Amino acid sequence: MPARKLTIRLPEEEIEFAKEYALRNGISVTEMIDRYLKNLRKQTRAELHPDIQRFSGIISSNIDAEIAYHEALEEKHR
Repeated sequence: MPARKLTIRLPEEEIEFAKEYALRNGISVTEMIDRYLKNLRKQTRAELHPDIQRFSGIISSNIDAEIAYHEALEEKHR
């Protein structure tokens, strides 16, 4: 996708911070913003449905889910 130009207005202090941060990290301000937005997009996609979040932590972390699944299938089909 071709890049487009975007003009934003920020306080001078924030602009200077962004430039210094980008310089220290060897990237451009544009690349820094692009990475941030892509990260936000990933987080948005990765959010779980509230019903699934309710169940988080119910099953002990020391259970091997794959083994438990196969054991349940064997039990079901006996």
